[in-house]
Amino acid sequence: MSNKISYLIIMIFLSISSFGGTTALFFNVKDFGALGDGKYLDSKAINAAIESAVKAGGGTVYLPAGNYLCGSIRLKSNIALFIDQGATIIAAPVNAENDYNAEEKSISIQYQDFGHSHWENSLIWGIDLENVSILGTGRIDGKNLYHDSIKDTKQNANKSISLYRCKNVIMRDVTIIHGGWFAILATGVDNLTIDNLKIDTNRDGMDIDCCRNVHVSNCSVNSPYDDGICLKSTFGLGFARATENVTISNCSVSGYDEGTFLDGTYQRLTHAYNNHPMGRIKFGTESNGGFKNITITNCVFDFCRGFALETVDGGLLEDVTISNITMRDVLSDPIFLRIGSRMRGPEGVPVGKLRRVKISNMVVYNADPSYSCTIAGLPGHPVEDICLSNIRIYYKGGGTREQAEREVPENEKNYPEPGMFGVSPAYGLFVRHAKDIKISDVEFSVLEPDMRPGYHFDDVNGIDLRNVTIQRTTNSNAIVLKNVSDFNILQSKGIEDLKLDIVKEKVIK
Repeated sequence: MSNKISYLIIMIFLSISSFGGTTALFFNVKDFGALGDGKYLDSKAINAAIESAVKAGGGTVYLPAGNYLCGSIRLKSNIALFIDQGATIIAAPVNAENDYNAEEKSISIQYQDFGHSHWENSLIWGIDLENVSILGTGRIDGKNLYHDSIKDTKQNANKSISLYRCKNVIMRDVTIIHGGWFAILATGVDNLTIDNLKIDTNRDGMDIDCCRNVHVSNCSVNSPYDDGICLKSTFGLGFARATENVTISNCSVSGYDEGTFLDGTYQRLTHAYNNHPMGRIKFGTESNGGFKNITITNCVFDFCRGFALETVDGGLLEDVTISNITMRDVLSDPIFLRIGSRMRGPEGVPVGKLRRVKISNMVVYNADPSYSCTIAGLPGHPVEDICLSNIRIYYKGGGTREQAEREVPENEKNYPEPGMFGVSPAYGLFVRHAKDIKISDVEFSVLEPDMRPGYHFDDVNGIDLRNVTIQRTTNSNAIVLKNVSDFNILQSKGIEDLKLDIVKEKVIK
């Protein structure tokens, strides 16, 4: 059944309810004392409507048009919160009078940040629930939620929507503006559907943490100071659990000034992170349990950073397919794959693995000249079995011969982030500590002359290049090889077919 038909049915029932009072299925919050005037605290009335629905065995709690000033809204099982067109839930100022929950006692606080250790300190939250929906074409405005770690180390009321250990959850069609530290935090949530959301915020758009069977589709996320769509795998459940069986499709991410996505002006005036806004799709900042069986397709990146796939806390990152991607004005590595050894987790856990990733059908224009695509493992812990195909990247260019010759630090304990190695020695792709890298139908070019090579390989076993095109500036190199074995290049414009078994150091013009 389509969304429009579903909403029509809901509105018919609501019309009946308006004549006969609250039905057993629909609970209009105004029948419970909500005013919707933006001045009176309405969260107590909304929570009363939720409790009444629970006693009736479940139902839809309905917010008609109006501005609902709220503290914490406490979701329950078998409840749909329906925010109608013209209705806005507004986060009230955070103080004792406005009915916010404080942070609860956490199962685990040792291996993850405060925000990933607590869920009740949120505008809308639920723990150990099932069959929950947040629906409607209205808005959630978290303007008074905490969002700056410098101002408040307690971080009370810091998330717009927070769910913990839940299952069978749907979020659809809602708009979130100024979402707090996380607009959406879902930890340990199974069977999660997030569809057709618009999020315009200054921190993370959605954090999907230790979740299974997740579908994110048709969403637009603008977040200049943090990640747009972010998969994580923290220790927040008290044990390591993979985020797995995830699809992300038909989404856009961006880093415009906060608020200018929703008002349609798409401004780029604020110099977020030294004019390197985030707003990307990323997973692995927290990576205790790892990531498995993930597909990302038909997504657009604009004025933000590129993909970041990382495991630095011992988890496995494996079986990922990324396809049909366009990026424009990308301000970091378009593709960043990283194994690190930060190891924020229980002692004795081995370094993780990153393997079986396929990226295809991707176009990037005007990529930042400082950072090429990067695939970086650790000595003895290679990134494995990576396929790049049918990719076209236009970099700004401008790199120097000195940059081409710089030694790149390992930074194995550092926070994982594109740019963590400094300026890349290649303008196109830098690969170090890797195994079985297959690249076909890939073309790198520069908009301005660049003295760096297109490819730089270091400590790589198994390189297969087929039909690659590398634009070269006069007197620059095409490919640099260091400590490489089993190298093959075939059918590539301007480069003779070549097979090398073992290479200590070689430059291909």
